Amino acid sequence: MPYTHTNKKGQTYILHGKEVTLQNNRKQRIHFFAREAKPGEALDAVPEGYRIEENERTGLPYLKKA
Repeated sequence: MPYTHTNKKGQTYILHGKEVTLQNNRKQRIHFFAREAKPGEALDAVPEGYRIEENERTGLPYLKKA
């Protein structure tokens, strides 16, 4: 079951993660929140060493290193 977070406005977001290739061909893992689950990208838990915070103005959640 994907990890969900409900922000202060009552909107529910689902945590996703995927590996992307940067311009120098280096691979990097990114994490993001979306309103709908994307197949193969939704995560079951917050990655170790991270915590969830919200943008005060928009309420959009994001991950920050603990």
